[in-house]
Amino acid sequence: MGKRRIYVAYVGGTIGMRNTPRGFAPAPGFLAQQLAENPLLRSPELPEFVLKEYDPLLDSSNMGPGDWLRIAEDIRVQIDQFDGVLVIHGTDTMAYTAAALSFMLENLGKPVIITGSQMPLCRIRSDGFDNLITSLILLERYADRIAEVCVYFGGRFLRGNRSKKIDGEFFAAFDSPNLPRLGTVGIDFELNWDLIRPPIPGRAPLRVQVIGDATVAAFRLFPGLKAESLGHMLESVQGLVLECYGSGNAPHRDKAFMEVLRQATARGVVIVDVPQPIHGCADLSLYETGQALLDVGVISGFDMTPEAALAKLLYLLAREDSVEQVRALMQTDLRGELSLPEPG
Repeated sequence: MGKRRIYVAYVGGTIGMRNTPRGFAPAPGFLAQQLAENPLLRSPELPEFVLKEYDPLLDSSNMGPGDWLRIAEDIRVQIDQFDGVLVIHGTDTMAYTAAALSFMLENLGKPVIITGSQMPLCRIRSDGFDNLITSLILLERYADRIAEVCVYFGGRFLRGNRSKKIDGEFFAAFDSPNLPRLGTVGIDFELNWDLIRPPIPGRAPLRVQVIGDATVAAFRLFPGLKAESLGHMLESVQGLVLECYGSGNAPHRDKAFMEVLRQATARGVVIVDVPQPIHGCADLSLYETGQALLDVGVISGFDMTPEAALAKLLYLLAREDSVEQVRALMQTDLRGELSLPEPG
């Protein structure tokens, strides 16, 4: 078998930045130059790849749903000509993009890996080349065995909609707190094939679900919260990711707070409870405080990350006509994004 062909979509991010008087900023053409000058990228262990640089290049903190759609449509147009896709992206919102693409790319039959770096390639200790080369090796070796959106970063191979940026200082910046890693890369490649989603024979063609028109928000509970603050937000949204304490708890004795939630769900706002702790599950049946949320119409997001819950809400509100269907599907595992709690 010949080398695989990989489509590389360079969206932006730290990896291709250069230092400017105002700090590091995207530099058109610089990443392509760095790759062309590195002999490691011509290794026989790597696939052939075609690099497309987006215009403009974006710091990921500037990205939004319109950019997710642009990436998803680009993948849809290109993927039949390639064996897999590598998206080079900034780290700040990488987990949001990974989650969004996992939902938007319906019937995905090939791997999409997202990577980037903590330090630009222009810095001598950059982690960028290792992340790029390892991602390409993963695609060269295993493109026919993976059919999902993944993140590779700092030796960790993760499901995209389970990934979360956990560190701003170290090279192992991402992890999947509530799901074992799909793989770990050191001297050897150790992949967890029991978790990795394989291609499905006879699948329908890849389709992109447009998202972004719905209005959603995220709100983190804190002691001393004024119900009016949350109420004002809920007046202008169709969906809310509510980051609650512990295993999904909230101040159920605050009658004004609970009434704000009840009124919002009664008029069709989908409110999804996810836990604030990085590790854990919003099991609203465990405590009286959680049960009170169920009573006013809040639904559990179980162990979804806030990033995945937000992206999934946008996706479902765009795809489904019924609020009840959105509520039901938010609690259904669609792309490996959540685990239901054990009964009892």
